[in-house]
Amino acid sequence: MELLSFFEWAETSLLGSIGKNYGGVYAIGQSLHLMALALLGGTVLLTDLRLLNVMLRDVPSEQVTENAHKWFRVALVVIMATGVFMAAAVATKLYYNSFYWAKMAALATGILFVFAIKRPLLKRPHNEINPIVLKSVAVASMVIWFSVAATGRWIGFS
Repeated sequence: MELLSFFEWAETSLLGSIGKNYGGVYAIGQSLHLMALALLGGTVLLTDLRLLNVMLRDVPSEQVTENAHKWFRVALVVIMATGVFMAAAVATKLYYNSFYWAKMAALATGILFVFAIKRPLLKRPHNEINPIVLKSVAVASMVIWFSVAATGRWIGFS
């Protein structure tokens, strides 16, 4: 199936129809999406600023990263579920939107970064990790997730 055909199908699916025809349901999905984005952003900032020793210096970084990651996963699931719902309502329009594809690339990069690099690294005792590596991971994380947020915001302007 061609990618455009999939997007056209998504827009005519039950999910797409609900999103298009029931503005209140779409608004609830959008609200949940934004709240989950705030939660995800908060967990990223909390973790990364702790790794940079900017905040919560009196709390072990292992504790901060482990607890924040639990909420990160919850936020990511809600973001993805509500994102699919919202995208289905305007799927064909998104297919032609370059910022949508930039966001999807940034999101994929962020997810891969967290689960393939950041989490495996931070499972080790942090005092055994080179401080420059910890700080580099924190900065890279903030840049990646800022890119996800910025490209996502620009979808609405284009």
